[in-house]
Amino acid sequence: MRSRAWPVALWGALLAVSLVPGLLPRLLAPLAGGTPPTLAKPLWALTLDHLGLVLLAEVVVLLLAVPLTVFVTRERNGAFLGLTETLVGLGQTVPTLAILALAVPTLGFGVAPTLLGLTLYGLVPVVSNGVAGLRGVDTGALDAARGMGMSGWQRLTRVEVPLALPVWLAGVRTSVVYNVGTATVGAALGAGGLGSPIINGLSEQNTALVLVGAVAAALLALTLDALLGLLVPAQ
Repeated sequence: MRSRAWPVALWGALLAVSLVPGLLPRLLAPLAGGTPPTLAKPLWALTLDHLGLVLLAEVVVLLLAVPLTVFVTRERNGAFLGLTETLVGLGQTVPTLAILALAVPTLGFGVAPTLLGLTLYGLVPVVSNGVAGLRGVDTGALDAARGMGMSGWQRLTRVEVPLALPVWLAGVRTSVVYNVGTATVGAALGAGGLGSPIINGLSEQNTALVLVGAVAAALLALTLDALLGLLVPAQ
């Protein structure tokens, strides 16, 4: 447990330091001719906006992915497995920017199209890992559970999910890290977050401003990944 806690402390501390008002822009000022880049909102506020958007998307992803994964991995529903994996996989085969652009005419600008894009993009690793984890459960363990008289629900909750949890959580971690990076694209549609300084920096050709958003987003992704790593049961 201690070996998995130090990444949380390291990345969390670096993220906290980077969010000290004015510190990161001053450190990157040499890349902008000595003038610290100016942000429309404090970096900590942009980070909270970004975190809220990613967490909201992950809640939607889990609400969709968990029951869907359980459904298609039941023996009687095997016919839906291939179709589900194909449909879910489309979320990552279509470029994120294209998904957002296609969603704008229906959902308008702002958080809604970004949330849709993050949900479609984040479904793949959660569903894929969930399917791999549940289908990889040792048949001997399931036979033993049946021999003990467990119902289907009891086998799922007491045997299958606990054994599949490490693989499934790895998918959740991947989904979260992907979406921290993908959510920066949403700033182009007015969703805010850490993509705002990146988009503004690109339009102003200000490398320091781009790096302010990129560094904070990277540290946020590493911190969340390390935190989720604590949830994985120790081997």
